[in-house]
Amino acid sequence: MIEFKNITKRYKDNTVLSNLNFRIEDGELIAIIGASGCGKTTTLKMINRLINPTSGKIYVDGEDISTKDIIKLRRGMGYVIQQTGLFPHMTIRENIEIIPKVEKYAVERITARTQELMEMVGLDTENFLDRYPTELSGGQQQRVGVARAFATNPKVILMDEPFSALDPITRSSLQDELIVLQSQLKKTIVFVTHDMDEAIKLADRICIMDKGHIIQYDTPEKILKNPVNDFITEFVGKKRLWTSPEYIKAEDIMIENPVTCPDNISIFRCREKMRISKVDSLMVMNPKNKKLEGVIYAKQIRSKPDKSINVTDVMATDFIYVSPDDTIIDILKLIDENNVSSIPVLNVEHRLLGLITKSNLVTTLSRQYIEEEVL
Repeated sequence: MIEFKNITKRYKDNTVLSNLNFRIEDGELIAIIGASGCGKTTTLKMINRLINPTSGKIYVDGEDISTKDIIKLRRGMGYVIQQTGLFPHMTIRENIEIIPKVEKYAVERITARTQELMEMVGLDTENFLDRYPTELSGGQQQRVGVARAFATNPKVILMDEPFSALDPITRSSLQDELIVLQSQLKKTIVFVTHDMDEAIKLADRICIMDKGHIIQYDTPEKILKNPVNDFITEFVGKKRLWTSPEYIKAEDIMIENPVTCPDNISIFRCREKMRISKVDSLMVMNPKNKKLEGVIYAKQIRSKPDKSINVTDVMATDFIYVSPDDTIIDILKLIDENNVSSIPVLNVEHRLLGLITKSNLVTTLSRQYIEEEVL
């Protein structure tokens, strides 16, 4: 765990960081983002003491880093920068193995670890280990930079805009690979970027900075849905949520009070309730435990001459449903695959939370175009 407590940084009369307080939990990938000069890189470099604060303390696993040996501190953290930082006069092997050799790891251990790291970043050892950085493409060099950062298996990895100089295709590929690596290794990664799309794609939480202050520090979903002020709204982009539909959940778009009926009434009474409420289906509820028992549709009622029969004899019990955390992508797929006009939203106890219909999906999806016209 990394914790910033009352961190301030000044250069003469210029305050670069002002009273930062935030925590990074073990295994999290945190993106620090903001405009040029906001203090994001300064914040990152304080973690391995490339820059020292004017006041305040930084703790790693409960230890004040200002009291630790600076060399040991830095060797215990991986560090990846935009220009890779590879030594041009060293081979790829030498670049990766430099810190393990300084730390006096056994030769067999170093060799095995190098092989493992090259496989991890998708580079063939026979083709690349004895080359020099200038013989590699930008994406290949950055993969080596990542491998070197992981060489001593550190708990903390610092990444300062590592993919920003790459072409879009290579950049997207390396982002995908980092997601896979992080899911397997669960390192604590602090990732500086100026690209909001990159932050949303990679981060567990995003720290948005402006003029040395933290403006919002939260999950991508909460930042997209609940920006704390106009600055965040403008910085993130008013339509950004629509480019990340995985954050639009069933609970965000459902009708919260769908029309229901108890499971002990006739289909005649169901028909009348549909007519009065102007709906073509009812959610049939167990009045004792409040659980959803089934769904009755108007077409089912029309097909039965005897309207006095109980709703439970007619209702559909094999209905499709979603959970509140299912995304709009999941919901659209279910509607398409099952050709249904509505889907109930149930919690883990099978209690009805809401209803999603084709019409309120259309309303939700049309918002992006309405917002475009307003803008």
